[in-house]
Amino acid sequence: MADPIIRSISTYDARFPLPAGAGTDSIHATSEYCLAVTLLSTDGGPTGSGFVLTLGNGNDLVCKAITMLAEPLQGKSIEAVMADFGRISRSIADHAALRWLGPHKGVVHLALASITNACFDLWAKSRGVPLWKLLLDLSPEELVRVLDLTYVEDLVDEKRAIAMLREKLDSRPERQRILENGYPGYDTSVGWMDYSDDKVTELTKSALDQGFSAFKLKVGSPEESRDLRRAAMLRKLVGEKSTVMFDANQHWNLPDALRMCHELSKFKPLWIEEPTHPDDILSHVEIANAIAPVKIAAGEHISNRVLCKNFLKAKALSFLQVDCTRVAGVSEFLTVSFLAKLFDVPVVPHVGDMGQIHQHLVLFNHIALGHEAAFLEHIPHLRKHFVHPAEVVGGVYRTPQEPGSSTDLKVNVNH
Repeated sequence: MADPIIRSISTYDARFPLPAGAGTDSIHATSEYCLAVTLLSTDGGPTGSGFVLTLGNGNDLVCKAITMLAEPLQGKSIEAVMADFGRISRSIADHAALRWLGPHKGVVHLALASITNACFDLWAKSRGVPLWKLLLDLSPEELVRVLDLTYVEDLVDEKRAIAMLREKLDSRPERQRILENGYPGYDTSVGWMDYSDDKVTELTKSALDQGFSAFKLKVGSPEESRDLRRAAMLRKLVGEKSTVMFDANQHWNLPDALRMCHELSKFKPLWIEEPTHPDDILSHVEIANAIAPVKIAAGEHISNRVLCKNFLKAKALSFLQVDCTRVAGVSEFLTVSFLAKLFDVPVVPHVGDMGQIHQHLVLFNHIALGHEAAFLEHIPHLRKHFVHPAEVVGGVYRTPQEPGSSTDLKVNVNH
């Protein structure tokens, strides 16, 4: 087994214009998706590639933070790094000066996520396996060593995490069938805020033809009647047997959220997503109680495991959309997945990575932790820029086979 040494660390500010209207929601009128990329280069071996998503201005700030935070990895072998990654990640997160800029959130936490994702990519490449297989092949003790469990030991300490993995070992074979069958996806790209009704209709019909049976619509329009009209339109287009979700992207205050969630509940969504400010746990609790049995989904902007713990303890959500490009990368994503399993809350990631890394992580979650194979979001807009883009056929993610975490960008090849 190769054990490459990290000889140089570089960053890349990758920016990709979007088609008109794509990516828009009630808060973000974006015209581009940007990735703050970390590259871990070795002597003649593979290059580890990781990234996080931003929406333009500020991507360079994350790249600068990557350069400052990644210094401790220089000259170390990837096996040595990953054998003690929980401690190393904690040490980087608690940088004596840069921690003040968070802590554990914002630009510095995004930078740590990019670095972490590059480490996991290099590790999988050096072992010649896709990330999902690397994670599944680790012993429970090895897997837990990549986690930073500080501040969540009251619920999951090392002993508890190891026990959770061991409890599911004997039943893994029945869940491994998903490797052949694929992981179900849902289509976000049909329902962007700035798309016209005709565009939403056209894309939804196309997605139905492609085999999708679950669809998300952006809500939070300045005119509430527009949201209700489009919600009714989507439900009629896809029929009662398909699944719909509505995403407000934090647009409403509490009174508006209570009113609009009640109105949108008439269209039988599986969930209403980010109905209010992502830090307002108590308002999420109030909304969740008011609109039950319709469920609340959140996590896209929940920045770390501690906040996720508190959302779960408060029963503020029913679907946790933790994103490995928002929390501190693959490692913290896995920590949060352990927490969610304790509360029997499904993990349905937000795909700031366009599904590239998360297609691996949801397989681990299902097979190793016994998480429900619910859905994985599908956003195709950057597909052409990846060396190994996620393959979605018939509305289902096919299992990736190439070594690594599917993060290599074509721009990196020429960088």
